[in-house]
Amino acid sequence: MENVAVFDSPGKGRGLKATKEFWAGDVIFSEPSLAAVVFDSLAERICHSCFRRQDKLQRCGQCKFAHYCDRTCQRAGWAEHKQECGAIKAHGKAPNENIRLVARIMWRLDKEGSVVSDIQLTTLEELEDHITDMQEDDLKEFKVDIHNFLDYWPRSSKQHTIDVISHVFGVINCNGFTVSDQRGLQAVGVGLFPNLCLVNHDCWPNCTVILNHGKIELRSLGKIAEGEELTVSYVDYLNLSEERRRLLKTQYFFDCTCEHCKNHTKDDLKMAGREVDEVKPSDEQVKEATDFCFERLEKMDKARLNGDYHEVVKICRECIEKTEPILADTHIYLLRMWSTLSEVQAYLQYFDDAAEYARKMVEGYMKLYHPNNAALGMAAMRAGVNHWQAGLIEVGHGMICKAYAILMVTHGPTHPITKDLDAMRMQTEMELRMFKQNEYIYHSMREAALKNKPMTMMHEPKSVEEGIKNLFHRRK
Repeated sequence: MENVAVFDSPGKGRGLKATKEFWAGDVIFSEPSLAAVVFDSLAERICHSCFRRQDKLQRCGQCKFAHYCDRTCQRAGWAEHKQECGAIKAHGKAPNENIRLVARIMWRLDKEGSVVSDIQLTTLEELEDHITDMQEDDLKEFKVDIHNFLDYWPRSSKQHTIDVISHVFGVINCNGFTVSDQRGLQAVGVGLFPNLCLVNHDCWPNCTVILNHGKIELRSLGKIAEGEELTVSYVDYLNLSEERRRLLKTQYFFDCTCEHCKNHTKDDLKMAGREVDEVKPSDEQVKEATDFCFERLEKMDKARLNGDYHEVVKICRECIEKTEPILADTHIYLLRMWSTLSEVQAYLQYFDDAAEYARKMVEGYMKLYHPNNAALGMAAMRAGVNHWQAGLIEVGHGMICKAYAILMVTHGPTHPITKDLDAMRMQTEMELRMFKQNEYIYHSMREAALKNKPMTMMHEPKSVEEGIKNLFHRRK
């Protein structure tokens, strides 16, 4: 950890600063989890050792709860699962993910002490738990978890005071980090990474954090000077500054004082009207279109949750038809409509439509997000694939190249999704050369290939960007 140093950040408490200069894409540090668990909802579909998604998993013969890819994964995960296995068996069922995570943390600390590795910069005792800042309803759930933990915790294990147990629950409540699957596309669990807990928030950060081969990597988004504080964003920048500050206060218990919040940077773009030939719609027209869009977003989310994708398309089309002439291409509600419609139309295999709305989404994102934002990179990748599926190879290749450039910074060359993207980039480059040589032959070969091997059905819509935006796990 020679690249960073702990320091007192003005108005924020402890933080981390760079001890040398960094450039875009540099890995500042990587860190394995102190402990991590699979989400309750995915317990039978994700390996509890390597966190890979597999169609067929082997179940632990003792507790009947943990699932593994094979014997190799089961042996690799046994050190963490051994005590958990006996506790689940004795308890009669597995407790929720928060209780399982706290138990795994405490078993490890009991065995290895408060510092479990040479690179650890802080102990659990030194981290904030914010229990006194919790709202009454959250505190009730918190106490239920502690009660259930006491029922679950074996009498044969070291016994701890309520204060110690409460502190660990408080720490994971505001410092838990989402663990993704092997490709980094879906959140599948939650873990605790002590050094990462020291990295403070900024709405326009100089770092991003990604999970790569079982470890988190803190990566630089641009040039960072020696002595500069290292920051990541805990919330999505696409939210208005007022909403970001509300989320940070209620979820992480602090008032954001970053420049973008203080100056309401880009809030005007996020709620703007469309300007055509220097003529803008009135404030009343923009407000009416915004309110209509917001109302339709709620209906769209409900239809999407129910899997009624044709209804989703109907709602989105109705909303876009009415509001697109009035709202700017950076309006965040319109961007959500475009994003959802492109995703659903790709799933339903209407690729021309999917490509059109994905392109609009990316063009809007580019005016709002940091140029090396991971969500922008993932959106560009999706748009590139949509254009390729629609046979629009020139735009598709351009989008995929843009996505690759961003993900080389945010994810790095060894991340599985960057490798996938590199393969796509080479494929589309080859197809683009063929297209430029002879468009007719290119389209004929493409149609023949698709007839011989029809495109597989797209995965059900679940926003890829959401996984990237919400890396810091919050209890539902």
